[in-house]
Amino acid sequence: MKRCNTNESRLSPTVSWSPQFLTRDFTLVWWGQMVSQVGDAVSKLALLWFVYAITGSPLKTTIIGLLQTLPPILFGPFIGVIVDRLPKKLLLIGSDLIRAVVLGFIPCLISVESFSIERLYILVFVHAVASAVFGPALTASIPLLVARHEFTAANALLQTTTSIGIIIGPALSGIGIATMSSQEVLCINSVSYLVSAACFLIIRFPAAESASAAVTSLTNMFQDVRDGFRYVLFDQRMILLLIGVAIAYTFSASAFSTLFPVFGKKMLDLGPVEVGYFWSAYGVGLLVMSLGLVSLSGWPLYRRIQMMMVSSLISGFAIWGLVLTSNRLPAALLMVVIGIGAGALTPIAWGILQEIAPRVMLGRVLAIYNLGAMVAAIAGMTLFGWTTQEIGELPSVVGIGTGFFLAAIVSAYVIHWMRTNWTEQLLLPKSLK
Repeated sequence: MKRCNTNESRLSPTVSWSPQFLTRDFTLVWWGQMVSQVGDAVSKLALLWFVYAITGSPLKTTIIGLLQTLPPILFGPFIGVIVDRLPKKLLLIGSDLIRAVVLGFIPCLISVESFSIERLYILVFVHAVASAVFGPALTASIPLLVARHEFTAANALLQTTTSIGIIIGPALSGIGIATMSSQEVLCINSVSYLVSAACFLIIRFPAAESASAAVTSLTNMFQDVRDGFRYVLFDQRMILLLIGVAIAYTFSASAFSTLFPVFGKKMLDLGPVEVGYFWSAYGVGLLVMSLGLVSLSGWPLYRRIQMMMVSSLISGFAIWGLVLTSNRLPAALLMVVIGIGAGALTPIAWGILQEIAPRVMLGRVLAIYNLGAMVAAIAGMTLFGWTTQEIGELPSVVGIGTGFFLAAIVSAYVIHWMRTNWTEQLLLPKSLK
């Protein structure tokens, strides 16, 4: 496998992207994620239907979303330490198997009539914990499988699996629920996690990664957590600035994705089926940007951040455009544009984190990044949910679009900071300088 061993500048790499990173191992990762992401998209709707079938309560159904959000916030820094200390392959396979059991096999074995909501909440929480481990472990695995100048391309290709899941997942879930039941759809979805685990099982990670991790005490784990926060908050300003961009972006993006069914119904008179079509249009835009980013992976770092800025502006203006139209066709095209704008930030930001964070600390850096993003997501959903209910959907849409502009402003500040402060020495913790 080709490796990038040169000491080229982090600001302006001299090597251009090529498709050689599509190795056997990365291809296995991609196919595993394709099956898993489609399965996730199918199971999201099926899970909500399953909960509603058990409880008959919309309020109890919304608790599912909260339970899925909590683990990265509660355990994120400790998960980062685990990702740094344990073999990524073990974590990825274990997370997939746990998710297959808790939201696949167990619901298959217990009838709806005897399934208590408390039991389901526990299963959903365990599933969310496993997912909270899987995400950073997968992202931290990319530097082990592809060369440094291909990180953004690899992240973008993995994001294509998410966009394809968004495009076809809801339709498959609806067909499954209509022809079978939400419980049976969850059972079938467990197979997607098993396929993903099988792909990771035959991936060849580097020998150093496969070595057994050293046993660590609880005291050492807390010290590792402190080291991670110290590195992000004090040693590496670039990562802190990227977290600022992610906070501004996620604050608005999460609210938009959560409240879009309400916006669609109130502003465009969309029914459930039409909302699904519009969200698929968003997925198309996300896919277009993901494929585009593959060819931009070799861009200098500052130009990739410029792309983050421009894409945030595009999403902001497109969301504002929804306020100005009641026609479904222009609105659907705007959803494609919103997806295009929203698709740039995550692959680029992850690629930068993978480039500049020490490999022994990458799990903690990713976990802290996700922690900031998830806190912002909860804040955005809460604020704009209240605004939509108490004031109306139009002020919320305008506010969400403004949040994307804020992400663009923070990105512009990152570019300005880089031009005056960025040096190779900033990549090192103070203790190593």
